[in-house]
Amino acid sequence: MGFVRKFSSLAAVCTVWIASCAPGLAAKEMVVAASGLPVPRYVSLKSDHVNVRAGPTKDQDVTWIYTRSGLPVEITAEFENWRRVRDSEGAEGWVYHSLLSGKRTAVVTMKKKDDLAPIYDNPDSSSAVAAKLQAGVVATVRRCNDGWCRVTGNGFDGWIEQQRLWGVYADEKVN
Repeated sequence: MGFVRKFSSLAAVCTVWIASCAPGLAAKEMVVAASGLPVPRYVSLKSDHVNVRAGPTKDQDVTWIYTRSGLPVEITAEFENWRRVRDSEGAEGWVYHSLLSGKRTAVVTMKKKDDLAPIYDNPDSSSAVAAKLQAGVVATVRRCNDGWCRVTGNGFDGWIEQQRLWGVYADEKVN
């Protein structure tokens, strides 16, 4: 019995190591982790107080705290009930799984921080502009297809070019 337990822990460590070596895999190249879900994948923070730790145990130091519920993060590895996450700024650490949600959100990104991202009435850049969003705005992702995502948030609902979002993969379809 002890051997089985040690072997399953070793398998989990190997899964963590494999996922950490290839964080930029395309959506179709994801590996299935111990949870049965693909890695890497995007999720969001469930709470407005999420401790990020240096390693996958409660004994590890808290390296920082996220204070924004709904913020998207990318799971890059799993170990038991712990998930290694990366945020839109590239910071990584370990979070307990119950502090994460499958709700899809994304952060608006722009080449120049002062530029605004147009939100269109339809998934077509010739349709009417419904809103313009600053870089860093967090939106709920309703669906993505053919390079466009329908997003909603406080005071906006419309379509944005998928490349303007951090929180969905380039060719990912979200339903």
